[in-house]
Parts: sequence; structure tokens; C-alpha cells
Amino acid sequence: MATDAKKLQPIIIKRVKKGGHAAHGGAWKIAYADFVTAMMAFFLLMWLLGSTSEGDKKGLSDYFQSPMKVAMQGGSGAGASASVINGGGNDLTQTAGQTKRGDGANAKAKKMSGDQAKVARAKKDAQKLGELSAKISAIISNTPKLAEFSKQIKLGMTADGLQIQIVDDQKRPMFDSGSASVKPYMRDILQEIGTALVDIDNKISLDGHTDQTPYGSGARGYSNWELSADRANASRRELVAAGMPDEKIARVMGLASSVLLDAGNPRSPANRRISITVMTREAEERLLGPRLAEVSTVETAAPAEIKPTSTQ
Repeated sequence: MATDAKKLQPIIIKRVKKGGHAAHGGAWKIAYADFVTAMMAFFLLMWLLGSTSEGDKKGLSDYFQSPMKVAMQGGSGAGASASVINGGGNDLTQTAGQTKRGDGANAKAKKMSGDQAKVARAKKDAQKLGELSAKISAIISNTPKLAEFSKQIKLGMTADGLQIQIVDDQKRPMFDSGSASVKPYMRDILQEIGTALVDIDNKISLDGHTDQTPYGSGARGYSNWELSADRANASRRELVAAGMPDEKIARVMGLASSVLLDAGNPRSPANRRISITVMTREAEERLLGPRLAEVSTVETAAPAEIKPTSTQ
């Protein structure tokens, strides 16, 4: 019986089914994309920092610290171009506005053209003044009245133009002692020079000079400054009397003893002189300005009430 019971007992077999892993989905792809994007942004930032100037970096820094201040004041890194919209244009560092391609080349060509014109004008002036110097030298040599005073007439080229200096001599002074009264032979010299300058377009500058001998009434107001200015103005009148138009005179000035011809001997008669400078165009522009180069200005001293005797 027992054996039959064992035979009738059912046999139970347990089988364990192994299930698959749970699905992960696409979350890892999003994380990887975020990582790649962050790395690209990082390398782009490094590239921008490496190629940006210090001024632009400072401008960016200032902008984030005080954006309104930088936006109002402008400057490097603030988009300070001359566009209607601040920061407009291709180059944010431009301060003079965006320009067309070729404008820089045109400006350079204009500058070169202007420089060439200046050089050509300087050569023309040098040639003209050289011819004038030769003309005056010939007049002095061929005029008996002037030939004997040739040692007192000095011609030379300076940075301002042709300088004609009429110097005093101990035995032949150009003016009365302590006065602006022109001696007769000095009048002849000035009138011959004035005649030679009639056809010259250049402006004329006249400077009066004295030596360092103190003027007798310097303490009372009339000094070598006034005396030198009066003598220069008296010379101007003689040039005009010879036919030279008065509008050619750009300046009449008294320099007293501030510019000595014989610096080693401040009281030498050679320091008492009249300088007539036929100016170059460049010198005219320096003195009068480009727009006023055609305008004559005359600087004269006020007449003195008393002119006592002096050794000048």
C-alpha cells in the first residue's frame, strides 16, 4: 500500500524563468549631447579670449560691472562705432564709423598727392627766390650808388625764404643816431630793393634790429624795442614809395637786440640792421595760416613823444 502511495504522488517541477534587463530609454543621449555642447562652448570661449585684445577684455569687463556707464561713455569694447545704432558695423572697436573698402586707399593717395604738391611748390619757390637773389646782386653791382655799399648788403637763403640784410657801419650808419630818420643812401638802397620786389608775388617780412647799447631814455618807456620797430616801419615806407604794393607786407616787427648778427660783440655796428625776408609759401602759411596767407598784417610800435640822442 505504501508503495502504491508513492507511485501516485505527483511530481512537481519548478522552472525559474530568467527575465531580460529593464529598458534604459534615450536619457543617456541627452546627457551626452549636453556634455558635447558644453565642451564646444568652453573651447569657443578659450578661442575668443585668446584672440581678443586687452582693451576689448577690459571693455567687456566694465560692461558687465556697469553696463549703463559703458553704453553712455563708449570706448573700446563698448561697440563705439559711429553707426546710428551704438555697436553697429562689422568692427565694434571702430571709433570713426565704418568706411567703404577703398576709402583708405583714396585717403592715402590724396595725402601723397598733397605731399608731392608741397615738394613741387617748394622747388618752385626756391627757383624763384634764387632768381630774385641773382637779380638783386646784379642791381647792386651795376648801380654806382649801391656798389659802394655792397659790403653792407647781405643776401642769403633761410628756412623762411630769401633774406636781404642791410647792416649798419660805423662810418656809414643807416639812420640818424637814436632816430628812425633814414639816411639818403639808405633810402637809395631800399628804393632799389623795393623796385626789384614789385613783380614778386611772395609776402614780405621786415625786422628791425639794434645792438645791445642801452637806449638813453629806456627808463622812461622808449627803448631799443620801439626804436627797432620804428626803423623797420620807416624802411617799409621807403619800399612802398619805390612802387612795391603795401599789401605785400605781411609783418613789420622790431626785435631790438634779441637776434644778434655778431653775437661775440653785442655792441658791434653790424648788429644794427634791417632784415627784409621774401617769404616762401610755406613760411606764409606758418605766419598767416593757410586761409589768411593772402592777408597782410603790419605790426608797428606806437610813436614816442620824446626821442633823446642815442648811440644806436
